[in-house]
Amino acid sequence: MSAPIRSLYCLPLFALALSACQRDVPPAPTQSAAGDAPPVQTVQPLEETPAELQDVVEMDPKFIVGISYPPEANKYPGLAAELHRYAQAARDELMESVGGAELQPGTMYDLSLNFSTLLDTPDMLAIAADGSSYTGGAHDSPLIERFVWLVREQKLLTAGTLIAGEGDWEAISGYVREQLHAALSQRIDADELEPDERSRLMRSAGRMIEEGSRPDVANYQQFEPIPGAGGKLSGLRFVFPPYQMGPYSDGVQAVEVPAAVLLPHVAPAYRDLFVQG
Repeated sequence: MSAPIRSLYCLPLFALALSACQRDVPPAPTQSAAGDAPPVQTVQPLEETPAELQDVVEMDPKFIVGISYPPEANKYPGLAAELHRYAQAARDELMESVGGAELQPGTMYDLSLNFSTLLDTPDMLAIAADGSSYTGGAHDSPLIERFVWLVREQKLLTAGTLIAGEGDWEAISGYVREQLHAALSQRIDADELEPDERSRLMRSAGRMIEEGSRPDVANYQQFEPIPGAGGKLSGLRFVFPPYQMGPYSDGVQAVEVPAAVLLPHVAPAYRDLFVQG
């Protein structure tokens, strides 16, 4: 999307959010009658340790920032701190680009980040972070993160603690790879390509799947709990950002891995989270 179109598209959305949040936006700086350059604006940092997460809307001639949080996140200060830390890092990166770049006329840098609740039970609160950051170039940079908070332990559940053994990732990797290859074949078949083109796409996209699904815990950091019977989990949905399993145009990809595949490889302390048998 071109810069001018991005500006026209983003401004009404953030203006609406701004009105909903009843936030005051400082007016854009203007030149003096003598033609002097407008004063340099100082971008204030977000509060480091807020008592409560609140939506953020910032508008400036150079950038727009919109961050929204679900109210459930404030139930657990430790989780709230993790969400705020992620949002702050994304905003800091945007501000660094704004401060160090000579913007082209009409270019608007922006950060759009939405935290939403995936699962809220007495044992677990799962939050998804989805959004994008535009700092120039052909398209946005996607922002994708998943937070699974264990209520009793008051800590995040990570892929490395859930499935600790290197060998255990082999089985999960194999299942994920099989599902992704099957989905790729279905997508390409639906396009009804010529045989040579089909073969070329299968090879190129297949190589990305092979690389992105390697049995390395770093490839499986983002996952979502899938609710099942009796308050247990029926599996996990692993989420992969653009470029990990395919080109940017393929977008975010996800694979659901059932509990039956996961359980033999889950650390003993966390097996009770899943539906047994």
